[in-house]
Amino acid sequence: MKKLLKNSAVEWKTVADIFTLKNGYTPSKAKEEYWEDGNIPWFRMEDIRENGRILTDSIQHISASAVKGKLIPANSLLMSTTATLGEHALILVPYLTNQQITSFSLKESYLNRVSIKFLFYCFYDFGKWCANNANKNGGLGIIGINKLKQYLIPIPPLHVQTEIVRILDKFTALTAELTAELTAELATRKKQYNYYLDKLLTFKEDEVQWKTLGDVVNYEQPTKYLVKSTSYSDEFKTPVLTAGKTFILGFTDEIDGIYKASETPVIIFDDFTTANKWVDFNFKAKSSAMKMITSSDKSKYLLKYVYYWLNTLSDIKANNDHKRQWISNFANKKVPIPPFKEQVRIVQILDKLDALTNSITEGLPREIALRQKQYEYYRNLLLDFPKVQE
Repeated sequence: MKKLLKNSAVEWKTVADIFTLKNGYTPSKAKEEYWEDGNIPWFRMEDIRENGRILTDSIQHISASAVKGKLIPANSLLMSTTATLGEHALILVPYLTNQQITSFSLKESYLNRVSIKFLFYCFYDFGKWCANNANKNGGLGIIGINKLKQYLIPIPPLHVQTEIVRILDKFTALTAELTAELTAELATRKKQYNYYLDKLLTFKEDEVQWKTLGDVVNYEQPTKYLVKSTSYSDEFKTPVLTAGKTFILGFTDEIDGIYKASETPVIIFDDFTTANKWVDFNFKAKSSAMKMITSSDKSKYLLKYVYYWLNTLSDIKANNDHKRQWISNFANKKVPIPPFKEQVRIVQILDKLDALTNSITEGLPREIALRQKQYEYYRNLLLDFPKVQE
């Protein structure tokens, strides 16, 4: 920072000095003419969540008849100041917002003194300040315009602002590029995995034996494995499982009724949603709707092969009904059964592809978080100006 400033002075100005502030509003939903064929962008938090922090259009629009006063000018900043606090965006077109958002448009005297993109980066810290200084009585956070106006923003010389923006824009682009590359790689791996899943588990009628699923596997109700207490803690050892997306609900210290999947791996199957998971570690269950699926004959039917085959079924729940699915819908499904050695070969291939896909799935959030942390470090470093003297 010292190298950038080269002894140049840094002014500290209040938000009230730099901006004109305006809260948003929601036109009456009862008046259709306010919402029909609207072409004026009307921003909400959803726009930031869906489309990012630099925006040229909104998801919803209002008509000219719904406008009270003037539009917020293009190249203004907005920030959420009610409920969700401190989220901000730069808007490149004239616009309006709902009442949860406050807009900040540059005063004329500052148009040639500051870079709006520099202020956009300063708003990351401003947003944190808002969240920490809001009135949260009653549980709903809110920060008023008068308090917002007090916040101090550093104003270095314009050439310094421009250089900071250049550096941070480059970091932003690199972070976005890496995220896109990793996401594309994950999509490619998933596509490859699904291709081989279908290819390896699709057979002609006369190529293999066909058995009903009920003949190939046994199921067990989870009654004796159900957890008694939901007082979970990461300090405990035994995971409590569901077959759904959450998978591990928490960890229990209960020592009785543990399913020893480390000795006998199992498919857990949700009898209502048909979600299923492969489990090869000890666990307890949460829901009585879960079934434990095991091979009826380990010398003939490789359970992991059956697990992969289950996941080739594209629409395995019948008519979105709410009855238990295993007996009514699954037990009589025909499973292709190739020779046991072929089952082993298929599982070995799919295990490798699954491991590759999962390594990216698990690594992607970590890598993105690491890059974001690195980006925030440099942003904070570049915006760490000598503080105003009290």
